[in-house]
Amino acid sequence: MNPLHILLLFAVGVVSGILNVLAGGGSLLTLPVLIFLGLPAAVANGTNRVAILAQSVVSVGAFRHSGLLPMKLALLCTAPALLGGALGARLAVGIDDLLFRRILAVVMLGVCVVMVADPTRRLRFDPARLGALRTAGLVASFFAIGVYGGFIQAGVGFLIISALLVHGLDLVRINAVKVFVVGAFTVTALAVFIAHGEVDWPLGLALAAGNALGGWLGTRLAIAKGHDWIRRLVLATVVVFAARLLWR
Repeated sequence: MNPLHILLLFAVGVVSGILNVLAGGGSLLTLPVLIFLGLPAAVANGTNRVAILAQSVVSVGAFRHSGLLPMKLALLCTAPALLGGALGARLAVGIDDLLFRRILAVVMLGVCVVMVADPTRRLRFDPARLGALRTAGLVASFFAIGVYGGFIQAGVGFLIISALLVHGLDLVRINAVKVFVVGAFTVTALAVFIAHGEVDWPLGLALAAGNALGGWLGTRLAIAKGHDWIRRLVLATVVVFAARLLWR
């Protein structure tokens, strides 16, 4: 085990954890680094889930302690995402890299449109008063998000932000629901990768330590800065990552 690799992964994990909590796209940093260090793509995919799980546990605890996690909504979104996450992980045997980048870039540009429109200024989202149609829409969208997250993980935060932002939920609570849902389906996805022996534990734990610290820092920033600051950060992050994906 190379100490420099451990330090590199810890540092990348801190940055990734902050990005994942506040916006998304942290795995677009960690996956290439893991592959650069010599891991096969499938093992890098599985190893990355160790860090995502650690980050989610820390962030959920901080959001819940602050009273900003709408638990009823989080559980509603989590159930279909769990099923989707297990299915997506089983499908994670290979994907055309160019196609993946193009699809993700289009999704992220769509997030830009939603962020500029900012539905929270016109809509009032009350999780305690979900109608049948809205409930069905959330269940269907989070099953699809779970499949995608179980399969790739990278960029899933942008999908969750879009799925909840269009209903008018503010970005602080969206991020709380996001880390809860991601943590839940990461458990099922990670179990699949472990069962297939596709996790490098020393590298995964080093990355997890950084992600956990980054997740805690990101949560504190989300609570302190509020919706408008997060909106600007997400918009800037989406533009940068989408441009990078389309340019390469």
